[in-house]
Amino acid sequence: MAADSLSRVFSALADPIRRDMVARLASGDATVTELAGPYDVTVQAVSKHLKVLEEAGLVSRSREAQRRPVHLEAEVFDLMTTWIERYRREAEERYRRLDDVLRSLEENESSAPPERGAPS
Repeated sequence: MAADSLSRVFSALADPIRRDMVARLASGDATVTELAGPYDVTVQAVSKHLKVLEEAGLVSRSREAQRRPVHLEAEVFDLMTTWIERYRREAEERYRRLDDVLRSLEENESSAPPERGAPS
């Protein structure tokens, strides 16, 4: 597994079951048994998925009496958002420059005198 935090987060989210768990935890904490419900996998397999999410910093587990709820650590998404936003801004800037070039070409075409012999 990659050493840096961002790589661990993206790696953890590469699995569709883990992405679905994260989406479900976004609406509230849940136990391992509750998270295992919709999947055709064992509770043990769900625990392994949660361990990967926990190691990436995406979830944490606490103890409330007999219950051990899993909690989504939303702050980790700030790291991803910052990374994605950087490249989104760069892509938007490239598109703006392309739009300027295309607009300039259109203006040059429309201001050019008609070719000799061309129908008016």
